[in-house]
Amino acid sequence: QVQLVESGGGLVQAGGSLRLSCAASRTFSNYAMGWFRQAPGKEREFVAAITWSGGSTFYADSVKGRFTISGDNARNTVYLQMNNLKPEDTAVYYCAADSVGASYYYVMDKSSYGYWGQGTQVTVSS
Repeated sequence: QVQLVESGGGLVQAGGSLRLSCAASRTFSNYAMGWFRQAPGKEREFVAAITWSGGSTFYADSVKGRFTISGDNARNTVYLQMNNLKPEDTAVYYCAADSVGASYYYVMDKSSYGYWGQGTQVTVSS
């Protein structure tokens, strides 16, 4: 079993920045950690992911150039730096982890992940 604990959400004005953190209780080989988000009345959607073995990163088109995902192996922690936030970024952000194939096709699919955090609210005011 893997526990994921997110932190770092909050309220910010448009154009501002936030950094989300996700600490995993353990890691396992060939795994990826991803961030997804879900706005009210909408499906949970992919935001970004990182593979631990090769450090490959993947982003949704809507956040490219504004969000950066990174990892700290020693701390089993992944970060999501979010810059130039927009009101449409408002959502509950979830961290996910599992042994996932290192391609966009797999990392962007929420069904690839068996472990999820509790979510953290990000609200961007206009």
